[in-house]
Amino acid sequence: MALYIDSFPGRQITVADEKYLYFGGTSYLGLQDYEPFQDLFIKNIRKYGTNYSASRKSNVRFSVFALAEDYLADLVGSEACITQSSGYLAGQFLSDYIHNKSYKPFFAPNTHSALFRNKVKNYVTYASLNIALRNYLNEPNAKTPVLFMDAIDFSGGGFPNFESLKILPLKDIVIVADDSHGIGIIGNNGSGVYRSLEALNPKKLFVCCSLGKGFGIQAGAIFGNKEDLLQMENSSFYGGASPASPAAVATFLEATPIYYERRTILQENLARFLEKLESLKHFRYMDGHPTFTFLNPKLVEFLEMQKMVITNFNYPDDASDNMSRIVLSASHRSSDIELLVNTLNSFKQ
Repeated sequence: MALYIDSFPGRQITVADEKYLYFGGTSYLGLQDYEPFQDLFIKNIRKYGTNYSASRKSNVRFSVFALAEDYLADLVGSEACITQSSGYLAGQFLSDYIHNKSYKPFFAPNTHSALFRNKVKNYVTYASLNIALRNYLNEPNAKTPVLFMDAIDFSGGGFPNFESLKILPLKDIVIVADDSHGIGIIGNNGSGVYRSLEALNPKKLFVCCSLGKGFGIQAGAIFGNKEDLLQMENSSFYGGASPASPAAVATFLEATPIYYERRTILQENLARFLEKLESLKHFRYMDGHPTFTFLNPKLVEFLEMQKMVITNFNYPDDASDNMSRIVLSASHRSSDIELLVNTLNSFKQ
């Protein structure tokens, strides 16, 4: 059942005049309603305006985009970076580019629809994917296979060690990974998973992401080698799309101390939660990530009875499985974490 609200869902939401603690969403650092971050954003809106809808190919260009792309590439460890106005557009742009190359696409379990073109079918398991890839590579005149995947797919079988990937013939495969739930949150200074995937030595690596979940701005990014990203920049897809808000991008560049502060709080909240929770048996948990996915609808009802709302809906469409997930954020106070843990420890079904 959808709950309608009239302000940003921080640590609390108000529904029908009743307050609930909120342990859902994707605002991992709790930036969108954090005043120091808002003040920085407002300052940059006064400088750059509320929106900028001209092409990045225009003869008049903001320098802040190139500065942010250089910074992001250095942060994640890639040769180059392209920013877009959203993470979904970044995924579609990258997917479009890959599909126009001489590659054979494969889709890993739980791949996000941002990487789809038309209607595609994911492999259910990595074991079946491995068999399909190896059989395909043995075919005469086989094209290079490209694997589309989510870096963090909430199944618990990928991040942080990517054991499921290690069974694949990676040296012959191009990897295209969506890191929307990792960048800004995990890795050194929020660098995400690029270096971890690169260490697996795939034939080639591309990573795309939203910058909204970890960095709190409406923008997306694509990471990869300079040659391919330059070709992408020279496409009509790139030239025809409006960029991210320059005020948002400038805020990203100036908010490093805020990001560090909020990541520290998030890590403390996660450590407190794990220390006091009696059992993880109900959850799929990825080491270092502040999310706890589960399948028990009775736990959803139990938490709501205790005035706690979590992420709980069919995703990404009505035909999909129900997704139930507890999400910790930097917005939560230590008392919120304590109350959540005590409530979970009292659930015996």
